Amino acid sequence: MIRWSRLTSCCAIALALGCTPAVEQPADEAVDLRAELSGALTFHAGFDGGLDAAFAQGNRRMYFAPSYTELDQRSPAAATDEVTIAAGQGRYGDALHFTVKNTKAVFFSADRNVAFSPQEWSGTVSFWLSVDPATDLAPGYTDPIQVTDSAYNDNAIWVDFTDQNPRSFRLGVFGELDSWNPGNIPPNDNPNFLDRLVVVSDPPFAGGRWTHVAVVYRDLGGGDARATLYLDGVSQGTSEGIAEPFGWDLTTASIRVGVNYIGLMDDLAVFDRPLSAEQIETLRSLEGGVADLRR
Repeated sequence: MIRWSRLTSCCAIALALGCTPAVEQPADEAVDLRAELSGALTFHAGFDGGLDAAFAQGNRRMYFAPSYTELDQRSPAAATDEVTIAAGQGRYGDALHFTVKNTKAVFFSADRNVAFSPQEWSGTVSFWLSVDPATDLAPGYTDPIQVTDSAYNDNAIWVDFTDQNPRSFRLGVFGELDSWNPGNIPPNDNPNFLDRLVVVSDPPFAGGRWTHVAVVYRDLGGGDARATLYLDGVSQGTSEGIAEPFGWDLTTASIRVGVNYIGLMDDLAVFDRPLSAEQIETLRSLEGGVADLRR
């Protein structure tokens, strides 16, 4: 039971200091939100002690390959000097650490780990990053996450840092390339590409600071889809009117991590439904991260 008199006193003090007091959730409501998150979870890689996922509806194994066009040469991932586990440096426990610009394919299979459907496909991808974009990243575009069977512009969901300082952070969601870009116009010359992006010109990433990223997508392949980017629980904008179809070859569909990235990543999770703002706030407030949902 909430002690309302104490909460009222705390609110009064916070208001007197010019702060916005946090709203305390009733215990039963918090339990319900956690139960909803637990029931929607399809994949979780906490990177505690190893590279493989801790929970997966599909394959838990992380893989390496020479490139994303050579996935037939995949092999089970093992820690290297370039891609390793940073003990005790995560948002929760350990973290995945890319120590140099990662140009190899580092990925998990998306089959069943992402609840894909060619019609009205919805879900959420959540993870944490610790990186100073101005000083840590190498030249060029950097995609911490890509979820696709092909490329960033073909049946894909991704976030990236742009290629020049000050770097913006962007969300892109694009279905079948031949449908939305039949002329194969280069992205920076294509209004159909640029107008689709959610762009954050002054993102909160910084060295020594963990930032929560969530991508919520609704009804992809349904003719009128949309996708929203959240940073630290705050909506940064929504890409709307995503009309093209989505089609995956599940033998090559993958959750790609750390494309050209240098920095830390932690607590990567995928859910089979579009989380609400309240659910995202519950998720990022979990004391032990997504692992709490599996206890």
